[in-house]
Amino acid sequence: MGHDSAGKSHADPSAILAGLQDCVDGLFAESRCGDWKLTRKGFFAALERSVRKRFSAEPATEERVREYVLALHLDDLALAAACMEGSESAWEYFVGQYRGYLRASAGSITKGSRSGADAQELADSLYAELFGLADGKRGEASLLRYFHGRSTLKTWLRTVLAQRHVDRLRQTRRLEPLEREDGDGVKRNAAEKAVMPALDAHREEYLRRFQHALAACLRLLDERDGQRLELYYAREKTLAEIGRLLGEHESSVSRNLERVRRELRSNVEQQLRTAQFTDANGQSFPPMSDAEIELCVQYAADDAPIDFRTLFPERAAGRPATGRKETS
Repeated sequence: MGHDSAGKSHADPSAILAGLQDCVDGLFAESRCGDWKLTRKGFFAALERSVRKRFSAEPATEERVREYVLALHLDDLALAAACMEGSESAWEYFVGQYRGYLRASAGSITKGSRSGADAQELADSLYAELFGLADGKRGEASLLRYFHGRSTLKTWLRTVLAQRHVDRLRQTRRLEPLEREDGDGVKRNAAEKAVMPALDAHREEYLRRFQHALAACLRLLDERDGQRLELYYAREKTLAEIGRLLGEHESSVSRNLERVRRELRSNVEQQLRTAQFTDANGQSFPPMSDAEIELCVQYAADDAPIDFRTLFPERAAGRPATGRKETS
């Protein structure tokens, strides 16, 4: 059990998930675990990794954990977990479905042909680490352990490719060495560099630019759409509570939130693609490339949850406070 600054205890997200047996059983039956011979234990472990990552920086409740796992890309999560366990049928499916996609994405990222040498090298270099051989044991070092099902597997794979491409560009431009030593003089391996945002020297810059673009796009939202996001993210209202406040059915609230999130992401990406940014010191940054935008969005989504409380301040004097009281 953890505690917030007001002394209230919070249940461990893994314990909450373990208590949602009926929900987990339903998700297991709904997914394609059987096709890839993924056990319920392996499926639960994948859900647990995802839930612990999602609620690592904020309190978890039963309702929020349930809503979260119900929104995951279950088939993709199950496929990744089955591949980590060494399922031959899962790997056959993965190669059949994603090898061509990886090469096409690599071609797009490198601005060349999918059959070009650079694209093929970028895409094919990923396979050994996805396969995850460590001390002769398959799966233990697989990059797939960082896939949590919040995005599609295609989106995640493209992000990893984009990271690789940016790493290579930085090496070429001497912005940072491909292999750096940490404080203990131990070199970081390629797997860590591919998916661990904390190792990216430009991560903080990317997150600042994302926050700037997001704030700009939020200001342009339709008032009712802005209210939906504020109630859900900043005031921590449930879908049912938002429905009662806005006079909408719970399912309509869910659909509208999903629509607003899609539109907001598209607008933020366009802002990053076209706008010039200036930091607090007056340093100017040019618009971002598609590969950099992939990283920027992924960093914000997975490793630095956006605090919508700071993006939705009380906008009118005398406006009644909604949602949970914030504690410092």
